[in-house]
Amino acid sequence: MSSPDSFAGRRTRILNRLYARLSRRQRAATGFVSQPEPRTIGSFARGRQLVAGNLLFAGYLIESPDTALWDVAAPNAAFDAERHGFAWLDDLAAVGDLAARAKAQNWLWGWIAAHGGGTGPGWTPDLAGRRVIRWINHALFLLRGQDREASEIFYRALSAQAWFLSKRWTGAAPGLPRFEALTGLIYAGLSLQGREELADPAVRALARECATQIDGQGGLPTRNPEELLEVFTLLTWAAAVLHDAGRGVPAQHQAAIERIAPTLRTLRHADGGLARFHGGGRGMEGRLDHALAASHVKPVQPEGLAMGYARLSGGRTTLIVDASAPPRGAASFNAHASTLAFELTSGRRPLIVNCGSGASFGVEWRRAGRATPSHSTLCLDGYSSARLADPARGTGREALIDAPVRVPTQISEMTDGIRFQGGHDGYLRSFGLTHVRCLDLTFDGRGLAGEDMLLAVEDADKRRFDKAMDATVLSGIGFDIRLHLHPEVDAALDLGGAAVSMALKSGEIWVFRHEGRQTLALEPGVYLEKGRLKPRASRQIVLSGRALDYRTRVRWSLSKAQDTAIAVRDLHRDETDFQS
Repeated sequence: MSSPDSFAGRRTRILNRLYARLSRRQRAATGFVSQPEPRTIGSFARGRQLVAGNLLFAGYLIESPDTALWDVAAPNAAFDAERHGFAWLDDLAAVGDLAARAKAQNWLWGWIAAHGGGTGPGWTPDLAGRRVIRWINHALFLLRGQDREASEIFYRALSAQAWFLSKRWTGAAPGLPRFEALTGLIYAGLSLQGREELADPAVRALARECATQIDGQGGLPTRNPEELLEVFTLLTWAAAVLHDAGRGVPAQHQAAIERIAPTLRTLRHADGGLARFHGGGRGMEGRLDHALAASHVKPVQPEGLAMGYARLSGGRTTLIVDASAPPRGAASFNAHASTLAFELTSGRRPLIVNCGSGASFGVEWRRAGRATPSHSTLCLDGYSSARLADPARGTGREALIDAPVRVPTQISEMTDGIRFQGGHDGYLRSFGLTHVRCLDLTFDGRGLAGEDMLLAVEDADKRRFDKAMDATVLSGIGFDIRLHLHPEVDAALDLGGAAVSMALKSGEIWVFRHEGRQTLALEPGVYLEKGRLKPRASRQIVLSGRALDYRTRVRWSLSKAQDTAIAVRDLHRDETDFQS
């Protein structure tokens, strides 16, 4: 992934601009080969807000009831990217009434007038692919009531973007951007009359990307669960379009779908949302289940880790652990220092979470969200288990460096539950200590026993630890075990400060306890959630102590209160349109 200020980055921008301008000369498509079938899922609530003129893109809300979408000044590049990607068409189509259609038509033909000639920031392969998919998906919604001239303008703009994609998909970064570009190109080649020649090269290219970008565990180099879901969704859409056209799906393409599906099932919590790691969120409501159903891949429980994550489940409880080293190099620009952090969900209610990606709230929140203290794991002396490199010149993107390298793990069954054991060497260089974590979840899901250890094993490690101790005048190296609570969890210190009681909206009561001389506190926390105007306030359990010798052990537990029912009928829903 090249920097925009590098030679390769400048060349990519120049070629994008060149082919965007040349696209104006391309012949127009004459219509659709077959009636397009909408496959994208939108949000009715977001669609209603868009109709009202409330534009919420990339964490920014602009109230613009009368101003055309393309006349609104974008506060940043991410806002522009969401606007030019046209995913908002899904939301307007979800509303589907006359007002929503009028808004969608005005904005689409407004884009053609303002940018259809090859200008503006939307002429990148990934955004063009995303846009083409939406235009084709919602073509019937968009073209209804339009005259012949407007329809011809629509088909000409679609054809120009398809040609642009055929020339520039190679300029998209490997991973999700390239999958978006190729899927859009396949959609166009199989749907548009007069553009059939574009399909075959794109189908072959997508199959090659499946073979090189999707690993044996069904994962991506970025280890971002939400990104994996987006790639999986694109692959299922492309496969469906091929089937509709009476064509087969290449073996590499189908094999990638079959590898990814079990991985996504592993990364899915009991409430249907994804684990929030390495820049990914929980995923759009219903997207995961819809994509899994569309894949027609039978549920299979993968052995060992899935994309580097371990999943423990019992009863109504799921626990997902980051059990591998973080991504490296270009794949680490959104990676977090989250090794051995976990999330826990009970039924439909998240209990223990990670803070999440703060990318939509600005640079500082993004950096804070990537640090170890923003995850439910042990943090040593305020240090993260990995560091952020200096930003790549001209991009602001920071790779993750000095990260754990050795992350041994083991999952085993016990007589009454399942056990996860893991360790990482992220603190070895600075303190000579290895963090080891053991998590035991009972089969009925009512109890989790945790143990965190800090060990200096080798002689060289002990010497490094001794040196770190000398720097503290033998007062010990401080550590904090943090468990971040979801904002909807109502928590309070209990038993004279020896425990924390947590009430979920389902009515379940959970209790955190610990064994030892550590200090227990309930501190303010934050929950960084996409689609919000600002971070949400939350709480975090913090268990603090000091490492004074070569072996420090902390035992703690998280369990349902005895009077909490085995089965809880959880019917409470809290949905609003836009939330701050």
